[in-house]
Amino acid sequence: MRQRSVFFLSDRTGITAETLGHSLLTQFDGIEWNKHYAAFLDSAEKVRATIEQINGSAKQEGQPPLVFSTLLDPVILAAIRQADCILFDFFEMCLGTLETVLQQPPARMPGRSHVLRQDASYFKRIAAIQYALNSDDGANARILADADVILVGVSRTGKTPVCVYLALQYGVLAANYPLTPEDMTSTQLPPLLQPLCKNLFGLTLSTSRLCSIREERYPGSQYASFAECQRELQWQNELYKRFSIPSIDTTGVSIEEISASIIDQVHLERRQHGT
Repeated sequence: MRQRSVFFLSDRTGITAETLGHSLLTQFDGIEWNKHYAAFLDSAEKVRATIEQINGSAKQEGQPPLVFSTLLDPVILAAIRQADCILFDFFEMCLGTLETVLQQPPARMPGRSHVLRQDASYFKRIAAIQYALNSDDGANARILADADVILVGVSRTGKTPVCVYLALQYGVLAANYPLTPEDMTSTQLPPLLQPLCKNLFGLTLSTSRLCSIREERYPGSQYASFAECQRELQWQNELYKRFSIPSIDTTGVSIEEISASIIDQVHLERRQHGT
């Protein structure tokens, strides 16, 4: 496994540089990345320290590190370009073309993508987060009927984090309901879910993965045994098929991808970024 350093630089949070850079790096196997982060890179002192770190990595590894940047300040960018690195400047890749097409110069103001938007979509996302927390694990049956989507699945299939992500990123009212061993005495949906069948979306995963997740939480328990995980998943997946509940296998799939798939399959409205 080769090793190589990579830096994510930004004059604000660094989320964009990290997300885009990571997406690109995942396409290259056999490399162990030594990741370094420099957010809020907005002073001469911070820039000097970052350049020293970049040059130090280049000298130690005998090759220039990769640098992914969303820096907007031309002075800071010019300084980084002098470091011993290979720079990928996401904004510069696009801003020049956009400037030509739109026939106006960019504002070059850091942080605009993270400005608090006091619009309807912002408040809908806040309300959606509160809803996800209030309805977690079927805790508040009275409000399940308000959900845009209700995630179902046996214990530890990832329902809660997906609900929170759907709320935070898309403003979706996402509830979740756990399918329990008590439910498995029947081939029918739990009574509470029967009138809500059209809003259900199932999460599943491989038996070995579920076993591993449960083993971390309750080592050596019947709950975490391979046989129990297999039994629960088989019952659950047959239930999905019997009632035509759309589902996704989350084994090895990120929360972002799971959420996007749910949005696409259920045709949910995205309440984000002022839309």
